[in-house]
Amino acid sequence: MIGERLRQARLAAAMTQDQVVVALGLLGASLTKAGLSKYERGGSAPAPNLLMKLARVLGVRPDYFVQDPQVSIVWLGFRKRATLGKRRQDRIKAVVADAATAQVWLEEKLFPKNATAPLRPQKVNALEKAEVAASRVREAWRLGDQAIESMTEVIEDRRGVVVECAEEVGEFDGLAGWANASYPVVAVSGAVSVDRRRFNLAHELGHLAICSEGLDSKRDEELAYRFAAAFIVPAHIAYRELGKRRRTLTLGELAILKQKHGLSMQAWARRAFDLEIITRGHYATLCRQFSARGWRKQEPVVFEGSERPRRLGQLTLRALAEGLIGPDRAEELCPGCTSDLPPLPVKPTSEYTVPLDIRRLPAKTRDRLLAQAAGLLQEDYEEDKELTGFEAHSEEDLHDESLKG
Repeated sequence: MIGERLRQARLAAAMTQDQVVVALGLLGASLTKAGLSKYERGGSAPAPNLLMKLARVLGVRPDYFVQDPQVSIVWLGFRKRATLGKRRQDRIKAVVADAATAQVWLEEKLFPKNATAPLRPQKVNALEKAEVAASRVREAWRLGDQAIESMTEVIEDRRGVVVECAEEVGEFDGLAGWANASYPVVAVSGAVSVDRRRFNLAHELGHLAICSEGLDSKRDEELAYRFAAAFIVPAHIAYRELGKRRRTLTLGELAILKQKHGLSMQAWARRAFDLEIITRGHYATLCRQFSARGWRKQEPVVFEGSERPRRLGQLTLRALAEGLIGPDRAEELCPGCTSDLPPLPVKPTSEYTVPLDIRRLPAKTRDRLLAQAAGLLQEDYEEDKELTGFEAHSEEDLHDESLKG
């Protein structure tokens, strides 16, 4: 277990074995590449002091290496460019596996009796059946006929895991798999436009929702593409927006529909062609117009939406609030999730209720506690007239003979 966790931490840190060896040397630890490889294979286990330094180099807590993740992930689809090397592929999988492991652990701690949302793969061998599969998932998830505001929220609300890999630009599109055979896991690049990210999420969901019965990878991608388009804009909605038959579609019309449904102008044109709303000839004309205007990579209008994963952070903070985990464990599960929170006010405790105890404190500590106490009572004094309905002795009172005893 230590070896596998060690390898996963190294991949997630985007470090080679050589780089780890060099970093350990700077900390005064001597280890060869062969020795590190042996540790990762499980041939032997590093000594505790070396494990501490490995944790420091790889940016994890020492107990990371001895925790049993209890989460197994089976990957189904990995959409990428040929230029994305194996080491970077392994790193993406390691990062996604860490996030999935953390979220599944929290899901089962916080909601032990809840079953995951139904998402059973449907047998699909034709594009029309991909349409049906998308409709069935929408129906099972009770999405109705309204436009999907956030694909990320749709998946996360059904206890799915969504991971954003922001640093992969142009070479990585999506990754899909199952955690513990029941939690859908989807990872996409965050370096693309929001509408592209939405489509990639729906595409990866398609790989999880349909079974292509042994068809080749190219056909798998075609089916997943059709599923994604149908999931975001079902056929009856496309007909409602465009009509059953059209001679032409204007680019302005496609721009409005993009902003309404979060599907790109180009994907809308393809959707109209797939549903036989427009002819192949007109679809080709629209494609030429996109190319002539330089809109293939960047369209003139932007879909204003959010596709940032939030559930892992939400679950982590809930577990922290309910005392299931501490701050250190929270940061391990979801790095950075507590850093944006304002510090809790330090209220005076019972040990300082005796004035003499407060006077014995260092001056700075005493001033801080008194300022906090004043801040806590400020609102009461501002709103309670009984507390402000008296006047302290004024300068004139000092010369009032009646006050002298």
